[in-house]
Parts: sequence; structure tokens; C-alpha cells
Amino acid sequence: MTKSLPALMATVLWMAATMPAAMASGGRPVAFTACAACHSTEPGKKAFGPNLFGIAGRKAASLPDYSYSPALKASGLVWTAQNLDKWLTSPQKAVPGTKMPFPGISDPVKRKVVVAYLLSLQ
Repeated sequence: MTKSLPALMATVLWMAATMPAAMASGGRPVAFTACAACHSTEPGKKAFGPNLFGIAGRKAASLPDYSYSPALKASGLVWTAQNLDKWLTSPQKAVPGTKMPFPGISDPVKRKVVVAYLLSLQ
């Protein structure tokens, strides 16, 4: 049985919300749990979404082994702290037409922690 992408994301978000803090691993912030459902942070490891290792300063939609949306390819974004914060607030508002179904991280403190974590992945 195959779930639709929205149903899959709803399940992932529910799991992230109900997962105890102690289950976060690898020094990742708990707020990154929903992200980790689709994105790897290990160099060279593939997942459903693009790999996030080395994202700091990287041009958006630039990994050769991932099929990005035309909107993200045309965005001209470079992943800085400011752009990651904007993206993680609401990917669909940051880049209308993106295929990323994630609704965003509304809590600015949690978002700041996730941005700092992402920028540390070098």
C-alpha cells in the first residue's frame, strides 16, 4: 500500500511531535527530527530529500543527484543563516512552487537551533 505524499508528511510530523527528546541522535536538535525523516546529514548518503551535509554557503538546488523543483532551481538562493531561516519558516512562501511539502518551523527559537545545526555540518 502506497501513501500519498501529504499523508506521509502528516505521519512524519506526528511521529516527530510525539517522539521523546531522548530519541534525538547524533547531536541533532530535537527540532530537526521532522527534517531527518527525509534528509540525510551524512556525507554521500542519499535519502528522500537532498543531502544536507555541507549546506552552508551552497547554492540551492545544486546537488547533481537530486531532482529539484524548477522554482527552487530558479530561486538563486544560497544557503546562508538568513535564507535558511526564511526557508524553514515556510518553504512554500520562501520559494513559491517548491515541491517540499514541509510546513515550516513556526517557533523562532527552534528554527534558530536547526539553522545553527545545519550550518555546522561541514
